[in-house]
Amino acid sequence: MKLLFIPFLLIVLLPARLVEASTTVFPAVSGRTDAPVLVVYSSLDEPLAQPMIAGFQAVNPDVAVRYEDMLTGEIYDRIVRETEAGQKTADFAFSSAMDLQVKLANDGYAQRSDLPMSDQWPGWANWRNTAYALTFEPAVFVYHKPSFEDKTPPSTRAEFVDFLREQGNATYGRIGTYDIERSGVGFLFMSRDQEQFGDIWSVIQAMGAAGVKLYSTSQAILERVADGRFLLGYNILGSYAADWASRHPEVGIVLPKDYTVVMSRIGLVPQAAASPELGRRYLEFFMSKQGQTIMARELQIPAVSPEVSGNNTATTMREMLGGQLKPVPVSPGLMVYLDQVKRARLVARWNEVLRLQ
Repeated sequence: MKLLFIPFLLIVLLPARLVEASTTVFPAVSGRTDAPVLVVYSSLDEPLAQPMIAGFQAVNPDVAVRYEDMLTGEIYDRIVRETEAGQKTADFAFSSAMDLQVKLANDGYAQRSDLPMSDQWPGWANWRNTAYALTFEPAVFVYHKPSFEDKTPPSTRAEFVDFLREQGNATYGRIGTYDIERSGVGFLFMSRDQEQFGDIWSVIQAMGAAGVKLYSTSQAILERVADGRFLLGYNILGSYAADWASRHPEVGIVLPKDYTVVMSRIGLVPQAAASPELGRRYLEFFMSKQGQTIMARELQIPAVSPEVSGNNTATTMREMLGGQLKPVPVSPGLMVYLDQVKRARLVARWNEVLRLQ
């Protein structure tokens, strides 16, 4: 059986931060002291954002950038709080919290941005020309390569369950995945699993019987896979996994062959932006061939744009993997599990099934 590996996804690890926000100002490269200022709220660490900002300023030399690096929840809270107070807010918001970004757009806190690439953008990645998916990041299986020298790692969820049952005690306590109560991306992946795979609860039950360990961060799981404490990690964000695999050859990665959930970071222009034209100009650059190429080649984050070719793009992955890729659509459907009752029900069932032996 041929497995689908992804050595082409080399993403810089985004470390967890204890501080809520930090601000960096990038003066206009033209030296203009009274330059207009583009204000960005973003969950992407500022060092990783620098190549995109530099590219933007190269074609907009008279624009300064105020970059506010903060947690996803704070981006949402600040935009809502500032808008409701009648204040101006960010000109552009970029966040990995897909549900919160779509909620901003759906609730009227974002404005429409009709841009040159809007009509060419994939339908799943564009909600009413208001919220745009700008990255393409899959959920993967990770495994400890030395432990699989004489056997093939699972490449589907059915194979994952069979492996756990066949190996028995050899796998007990050596499987890791996200704690969906504490990990937003873990909860997103689990909710999509429930939609895509009718027998998903057999997977959860098998992991529970195997003594699965739950974590809120990718790093905690990948550390344990790298040193052999864990054999397998389930539904790990590929961007983090690929960075570890690039630095730790013991870590292997498989894109699940039955289906691969893909999440994205979403960009939008807030309704109460102080300079919405600057926000749209930055979004336009993000979506341009130049901006998406910077994303793919310098940030090493897979690009969405159909104009960008190469290893770190959605187009390349689709050519290799076809229909197994299941991007999370940018739509109000993302808000379903923001309903606390529905969220609580899913978490309760998760906890109940994990305990079944």
